[in-house]
Amino acid sequence: MKYSRVLLKLSGEALAGDRGFGIDGAVLDKIATEIADLHKLGVEIAVVVGGGNIHRGVAGATTGMDRSTSDYMGMMATVINCLALQDNLERRGLYTRVLSAIEMKEVSEPYIRRRSVRHLEKKRIVIFAAGTGNPYFTTDTTAALRANEICADVIMKATKVDGIYDMDPMKHEEAVKFDKLSYIEVLNRGLKVMDSTSISLCMDNDMDIIVFDMFQPGNIQKIAAGEKVGTLVTKKD
Repeated sequence: MKYSRVLLKLSGEALAGDRGFGIDGAVLDKIATEIADLHKLGVEIAVVVGGGNIHRGVAGATTGMDRSTSDYMGMMATVINCLALQDNLERRGLYTRVLSAIEMKEVSEPYIRRRSVRHLEKKRIVIFAAGTGNPYFTTDTTAALRANEICADVIMKATKVDGIYDMDPMKHEEAVKFDKLSYIEVLNRGLKVMDSTSISLCMDNDMDIIVFDMFQPGNIQKIAAGEKVGTLVTKKD
């Protein structure tokens, strides 16, 4: 394996499937299957899940809700998604731990960096919940922060498309896919891959990001093995 420890970033919207809201059991099964197959290869896996299928902090703020309150609601939404993913994985016989940035001792462990690393070393799948525990930070930023804290080899950013394009490929047939980009190019082009805070954090710490199609079976195993899949965001050559 090229990568022995990875952080997988899943969006909450992906869990909703075509419903657009809530958790689609069939989609959750597909995602869990991919994670389980990667785990069999001996790769240490951490996961950050968004909460957009239940509540988005920014969206709530646009309707007049206090931004901090809305963001905390979004953090609670991520916990629901994390518990759903944990349940699916554990029914497959895998050992998992949910670590929450907001203490919820009845359903999760508190986030402690050294504890999360130890879980990974024991080959447990670690699922990070409740974002960073602070408002005004997205789960993309959480992924960048946690990946650096646990010394992951790469961030795998799961999407519904097979990489980064110069425009939305769902709306523009002429959209051109990038095989490789630098952090600065992503920021300068205004590409909506991850928010600017998370991209900057990865740039400052040389944390590579691979954007790929999660729903193409076997993609995360191929990435871990070093095959070229999706779009690589890395430092300038």
